[in-house]
Amino acid sequence: MTKAERAKQYFTEGCNCAQSVFLAYAEDCGIEKETAMLIASGFGGGVGRMREICGAVSGMVMAASMLYGSSDPNDSVKKRELYKTVQTLAGRFREKNGSIICRELLGLDGSAASPPTPEKRTEQYYKKRPCALLVYDAAEILEEYIDLGK
Repeated sequence: MTKAERAKQYFTEGCNCAQSVFLAYAEDCGIEKETAMLIASGFGGGVGRMREICGAVSGMVMAASMLYGSSDPNDSVKKRELYKTVQTLAGRFREKNGSIICRELLGLDGSAASPPTPEKRTEQYYKKRPCALLVYDAAEILEEYIDLGK
């Protein structure tokens, strides 16, 4: 199973979009499943259902940060390289999907946040949301980036 397929499966099992992507890479990042779930838990729905940056993109960035980032706050070379990586990944996602903003991807009007209560995952929910495909795309983009050596 590819990382993209795994991420989509996590989403259809009830994980939020950020958790789904980050969780697909948790083992590669040396993070236990529960820890990955907790780290990414507030990033669903465009960060806390505020409909800002897509959670799938956030999950992709978290995984890229673990794989390519640095824990040294003074390592400007690593920071620059990571930011370049993040911009490349986000650019590929935007190119494929038209945006990295949750509300735009969902076709929602305005900039107001959604109510904080998550919607129930029903058959209707999955029919009206492109999120499973966006999660797949984000995980696949990172997978291709890794496989191609950037």
